[in-house]
Amino acid sequence: MKMLDRYAVIGNPVRHSRSPRIHQLFAAQFGSEVDYQAVQLEQRELASWVLDFFRDSGKGLNVTVPFKQQAYDLAEVRSERAQRAGAVNTLLTGKDGRLYGDTTDGVGLLRDLQRQGCSPEGRSVLLLGAGGAARSVLGPLVDSRPNRLAIANRTVAKAAELAELMADSGVIQVFSYEQLAAQSTGWDLVINATSASLGQQVPDLPGKLWTDHGVAYDMVYGSEPTAFLRFAADQGVVSCIDGLGMLVEQAAESFFLWRGQRPVVEPVIARLRQEMHVP
Repeated sequence: MKMLDRYAVIGNPVRHSRSPRIHQLFAAQFGSEVDYQAVQLEQRELASWVLDFFRDSGKGLNVTVPFKQQAYDLAEVRSERAQRAGAVNTLLTGKDGRLYGDTTDGVGLLRDLQRQGCSPEGRSVLLLGAGGAARSVLGPLVDSRPNRLAIANRTVAKAAELAELMADSGVIQVFSYEQLAAQSTGWDLVINATSASLGQQVPDLPGKLWTDHGVAYDMVYGSEPTAFLRFAADQGVVSCIDGLGMLVEQAAESFFLWRGQRPVVEPVIARLRQEMHVP
């Protein structure tokens, strides 16, 4: 019996993850199968589990919350984008046998935005939140050359700290949520990188955030629109996008790093949408 290449996503919690399904659908595009599992770990066992996985011929790991920083520390070689983000969501063994860490979150976000016709280039972009999710996408957002980029957070000092990490990449404005109300112009693209949507809540935002043709993007997704996207729709925003496409795009980049094959994402996104709405 042929042994399948072994992959996994590790996190806590992680049993809800759609990554196993996504990578099975990716592999099927190339006429192959993979053994991809969702594994919930405790923090104290992460390092030994990861090292054992690769010693036992594991091919690759995805890493989700709360272990992306630990994965960064475990990696012996880190990509430039992982270094900028200070986090790793993809692990594999390099040709030299060392553990290689990368992050695909930022490229996943940009590819999803570009696929949906709302590239940040030349637009005014507001990033909500200053935690790990925001940090993972800030570098690629800077590189996409928006004409204005700002970070807003409940605590403005934390937003300023994140902006300082990218100080050599140009001016990034910082605001508290309260200070956003004083802005005289709206934003073309507002990206929610806070965890509020996980609890069906909305950050304490002013009512008028968007330009007339602005886009609302939530990095969280679900079978129903998130609280943030419902808030945006109530403000008259027509283009409201959730994070399912980002999830699939970042997974496609991980798949490419592991297997050298780039899957087509559109049919996978459509399949997941269908399955999410099946009673």
